[in-house]
Amino acid sequence: MIPSIRKILSFCLFCILFSGYIFLNGCDEAEREYDDSEPALSVGHYFTEEEGAEFLARVREKYQDLDEWENRADQIRHLILKGTGLEQFPEKNDLNPVMGNIRTHDGYTVQNVAFESLPGVFVTGSLYRPVNAEEKLPGILSPHGHFTDPGDVGRYRPDAQKRFAAMARMGAIVFAYDMVGYGQLEELGWEHRHPEALRLQLWNSIRATDFLISLGADPDRIASTGASGGGSQTFFHAAVDDRVSVSVPVVMVSAHFFGGCVCESGMPIHKEGDFQTNNVEITALAAPRPLLLVSVGGDWTKNTPEIEYPHIRHIYELYGSAENVEYVHLPDENHDYGENKRAAVYPFLAKHLGLDLSKAIDSNGNLLEDGIAIEEQNDLYPFDDDHPFPSHGIRHNDDVVW
Repeated sequence: MIPSIRKILSFCLFCILFSGYIFLNGCDEAEREYDDSEPALSVGHYFTEEEGAEFLARVREKYQDLDEWENRADQIRHLILKGTGLEQFPEKNDLNPVMGNIRTHDGYTVQNVAFESLPGVFVTGSLYRPVNAEEKLPGILSPHGHFTDPGDVGRYRPDAQKRFAAMARMGAIVFAYDMVGYGQLEELGWEHRHPEALRLQLWNSIRATDFLISLGADPDRIASTGASGGGSQTFFHAAVDDRVSVSVPVVMVSAHFFGGCVCESGMPIHKEGDFQTNNVEITALAAPRPLLLVSVGGDWTKNTPEIEYPHIRHIYELYGSAENVEYVHLPDENHDYGENKRAAVYPFLAKHLGLDLSKAIDSNGNLLEDGIAIEEQNDLYPFDDDHPFPSHGIRHNDDVVW
């Protein structure tokens, strides 16, 4: 299908605005500041650390009571939906799931799956369930970040597979899904760094919630957690979909860094005219639902204990729900979802989802991840000889019809 003139022009504008930077330097790991040639975009290190802190101090004065915050929250949420072109949701089509064979491991099962988020647009992933799963299990959505090293990609990384399996052992149904243009979809022709990646990725997460609930997950106990770009997707999703009852963005919430990939900052969701917001305020849209921030000394979340967390806690206090927001700061660690991050996240999810923590952490605080099978990337693809890619399936972003 030949792309429309609108989409061609959109792509050309995107290339001009980003000046080739993202294509040369990756996504979340971007370190240089961007040329702010388009005022509506707040990209990468849009603020300095000092500017980010000053911005939060200034806007905090605007909401000293709950009504003032909720008025601003409505403005921020509207900006996200308008900026992504989701002010009016598309009509929800049937999910038409593709369900692969179930593999049984030590205390959990894995099943490769796909569903249709828009006509012809398939979201690929894998479901992790506890052995002898019952109905109405808590559901956990697991978007991934921009990890692209061979053998260490997205949801296929060993530490990611350990996390999914451990959460399933604890008693959740976990959906680990590919971001736009990753995994098997990339091999089919999809691109991640596309000007409308954020729009589709956010919609895919909304439909992933529908998918989990359609499988029998408890609609009142749906969590989302991811690191890096998966952390961005976690707080964007929770901001616009109140069915996300627990959110845990890992190594991503920052007052000064806005995300370096088009799937985080390539659409005008942070600024319109003289109205400006940042990812701290967007994360706070989850209030008063349970929220855990996990931060480290080795990236843009290094100031969380002094800057980001106190600001978000202030908003939770306006709801009388300060006990629902927590943070864990690991000053000597870097940008990942490693063992100490998982050890911090499992108890929070167990507390708020009613999971069995003893299946993931012992009484001494040690992770119980022995026996988890690390499967090859291709073995986690949903489309194979028995489950071929549908003939009407779309193979490139430009062919999506909204």
